[in-house]
Amino acid sequence: MSSETDHNFQKAIDLEELKEAGRKVISIDDKSLLFFYHESKINCCEPRCPHMGFPLTKGSVDDGILTCHWHHARFELSCGDTFDPFADDVRTYPVEVRDGDVYVQPNPPRDEPPEEHWRNRLEHGLRENISLVVAKSVIGLESEEVPSTVPVELGTEFGTHYRQAGWGRGLTTLGVMTNLLPALRPEDRRRALYVGLTEVADNCSGEPPFFVQEALSTDDVSAERLTEWFRDNIEVRDSDGAERVLRAGITADLDESDIAGMLVAAATDHLYLDTGHRLDFINKAFETLDHIGWERADDVLPSLVPGLTSANRAEENSSWRQPIDVAQLCFDAAEELPDLLEAGEGKTWEEPDDFVDVLLGENPHAIVDAVTDAIENGATATELTRVVTFAAARRVAHFGTSNEFRDWNTVHHTYTYANAVNGLSRRTDAPEVYRGVFDAAMNVYLDRFLNTPPTPIPDPDGDRDPDAALDELMETFEVEADEEVDLAGESTADYLAAGGDADRLKRKLGEALVREDVGFHTRQNVEVAFGQYDALAAERTEESERRARIHLIATARYLSAHTPTRRAGEQTFRIAERLNRGENIHEMD
Repeated sequence: MSSETDHNFQKAIDLEELKEAGRKVISIDDKSLLFFYHESKINCCEPRCPHMGFPLTKGSVDDGILTCHWHHARFELSCGDTFDPFADDVRTYPVEVRDGDVYVQPNPPRDEPPEEHWRNRLEHGLRENISLVVAKSVIGLESEEVPSTVPVELGTEFGTHYRQAGWGRGLTTLGVMTNLLPALRPEDRRRALYVGLTEVADNCSGEPPFFVQEALSTDDVSAERLTEWFRDNIEVRDSDGAERVLRAGITADLDESDIAGMLVAAATDHLYLDTGHRLDFINKAFETLDHIGWERADDVLPSLVPGLTSANRAEENSSWRQPIDVAQLCFDAAEELPDLLEAGEGKTWEEPDDFVDVLLGENPHAIVDAVTDAIENGATATELTRVVTFAAARRVAHFGTSNEFRDWNTVHHTYTYANAVNGLSRRTDAPEVYRGVFDAAMNVYLDRFLNTPPTPIPDPDGDRDPDAALDELMETFEVEADEEVDLAGESTADYLAAGGDADRLKRKLGEALVREDVGFHTRQNVEVAFGQYDALAAERTEESERRARIHLIATARYLSAHTPTRRAGEQTFRIAERLNRGENIHEMD
C-alpha cells in the first residue's frame, strides 16, 4: 500500500474500511501491523501474540481487552500490557485520524533501551519461572551484543537472594554452563545460558527469600580467628552466626585465599558433606565469582552457609563405618597433616608407577598410606587431586551397566568432589585442603563394587575414520539402551585414537548436552571432564594425554546413559528463536 509520511506517521487505511472490517492487518515498511476499531476507538499492535506467536487476528476483543485464543493471554488494547505474567506485553503503535484516513507511527521510540528491556524481561522470567521469557531474554541480550556475564550476574543475584536454603542445584548449573561456554558452538552458548538460568528460576520457585544477616562490625580480627569462629558455628549448625562471621571476613577485605581457606576448613571438618555436594558448591561459587567479579562475594558466598550447617556428614553413615571404619582412617590421617607437610617442605614429588592402581585397589589402609607418603614426599594438594580425580574418572569409565541406574550418581559424586578439591587447592594453601584429598581417595575405594566386573576401557588401533566414529557417537545419544553406553565410550576412543580434534569432540558433546533435559549431575559431569581434559592435555606428555582421553571417554558414557530425554527445554528455546526471527509459527488463514 502506498503511504504518505508526516512527522513519522504513515497513511495506513481508510477509516470507513476499518470500521466495516473491525480489524485489519496492514503491511507498512515490511512490517505487519494489526488495526482494531473497537468502542469507537482505533488501536494498533503487532499481529502476533508475544507469548508463542499465535495470530491475534484470531483473537477476540471485548471491553477493551484483546484475548489470544490459544493460551488465553489477555492484553489491554490501548497500551498492550498483559494481564497474565506468562505472556509478554504486546507492542502497540500510535495512531491518528486525518481527513478520514488512519495514520500510524510504525517505528516509534521505545520506552526503554533494548538492553534494559531484555534485562527487565529476564528478571521477570526468573521471578515467574517462565522458561519462554527467559529464552527470549537471553536471545534478546545476545542480539544486542551484551556480554554473557550480564545474564550470569543477573541469574546469580536472583538465585542468591530468593532461596532461603541458599546455593543449590540451580546456581551450580548456571556456574557449570558458564564454564562450558568457551567449549561450545556459538549457537549453543545462548542455549547453555538459558539452561542455567531456567534451572535457577526453577530451584527458587516457591521458595522463601534468603534473609541477610549483618556482618560482625569488628575490623580487628585475624583471618585465623575468623576461621576458628566460622568453623565453630558450622560445627553446632548455627547458620546465622556463621554467616555474620563470613560477612565480617569479606567486609574486612581478607584475601580470596583466606576466605576460600575458611570455607574449605569448615567443609572438611566432617567427611564428604551431602555426598560431596557442599564442597562442589563452594568451588562453583568461587568459579562464578571469577566470571562476575570478586566484588559480588558478599552476595554470593554467604548463600553457601545454610547448606554447610544442615549437611549430612558421611561419618554418620554406616558405609563409612562398616565393615572397615574408613571414616576414622581419614580422621587419623588428618591429625598427621602438620607433621607430613613439614616433612614434605621443599621436596618434589614424583608419582609412583602404581599410585593409581593403589587408589583403585581393595585396601583402604594402603590407599591412606599411599596418600600420606605422597604428602611426606612433597606432593601438593593440586598434584594429588589431579590424580585422585583421574581415578574417579576411571570409576565412571569402568562403570558396569548391570548396576542400578541410580549408581551412576554414586561414581559421579566422587568425580565432582575430587574435582572440587582440585579447584579449591589452586585458590588456597590452607592445609585443610589435604583432608579433602583423603575424603576423595576413600570414596574412590568405596565405589569399587560398581566396577565389578569393570567395563574395559577401549584401546583402539586408530584406524577408523574419525568422522564415522563421531557420527556413531552422536547416534548413541538418540537411543536408550545399555549397549549404546558402551558404544559411546568405544566411539569416543576410536575418534581420539584416529587423531580426531578434541575441541570438535567437545563441541559435539556440548551440542548433545544442551539440547537434553538431563539433570544437573550430567551437566556437572561433562563440565568436569572438559576441565580435567584441558589441564592434562596442556602437560603434553604421553601419559597425561592418555589420562585426558579417559576423562572424555568416561563422560561420553555418562551422557549416553542419561539420553535421550523429552527435550522439552530445547523445544521452548527453538520457539523463542523462531519468534526472534519473526517466523510464523502458526500460519494465518
